Amino acid sequence: MMIWDSFVYFAVVAIILWAIGALAAWKDKSGAAVITTGLGLAIFFTFILTLWITLEHPPLRTMGETRLWYSFFMPLVGLIIYLRWRYRWILSFSTLMATVFICVNIFKPEIHTKTLMPALQSPWFAPHVIVYMFAYALMGAATLMALYYLLRSRRHGVSSALDERSLFSLDQLVRSGLAFITFGMLFGALWAKEAWGHYWSWDPKETWAAITWFAYLTYIHYRLLPHHRTRLALWMLVVAFVLLQMCWWGINYLPSAQGISAHTY
Repeated sequence: MMIWDSFVYFAVVAIILWAIGALAAWKDKSGAAVITTGLGLAIFFTFILTLWITLEHPPLRTMGETRLWYSFFMPLVGLIIYLRWRYRWILSFSTLMATVFICVNIFKPEIHTKTLMPALQSPWFAPHVIVYMFAYALMGAATLMALYYLLRSRRHGVSSALDERSLFSLDQLVRSGLAFITFGMLFGALWAKEAWGHYWSWDPKETWAAITWFAYLTYIHYRLLPHHRTRLALWMLVVAFVLLQMCWWGINYLPSAQGISAHTY
């Protein structure tokens, strides 16, 4: 597809702007960080919108198309976190993760077509996937924060590496991510009812979605315990993100999903 041939140009410009924004954040130049990161997001979304118009439907059908949204949402979430808590390092981490997914799309492009199977023509399909991609970006950022705190705590000890502000911001991020996952599941249930006649069928994808939802819910409740262990809670987030990856794309490689899952296209 002609528009996909130009993806690399949009992507490179966006990555350069995000990298400049990350560098500006490290140098405490918040204005420059916000402007350049925002410009990168605008350029990248311009490509998504152009692809949307070309395909005549939201680019959400293939893994490559969902990676586009994840690559867009990661710097967006990083920018939100930076504006909210002024963590200088978050834009660097979000840019790095977005770049990885962009590189996967460059070196392993997916087939993009205007054709949509009837089940994907439901009005609930687009909000279901977009909300999930934003939730995945939130949880990706939470995992980056958890790994960052784990590394710091290993070097400096838990008490000196983590304060209540850090943990509070992490908890807020996870709760927001879980809220969006919940909305995504509800939209998915409405889509399933319209497309297949039932809200939930314990399809392999649905089963892993439920496992992921319970994993993050477990973290939230564990953090409420008066004598919880901080490092264990952080590792719970890492494990939950691994389960999330299984729900997102790992399910496609499971024998149980081959030929029977309604979520493999």
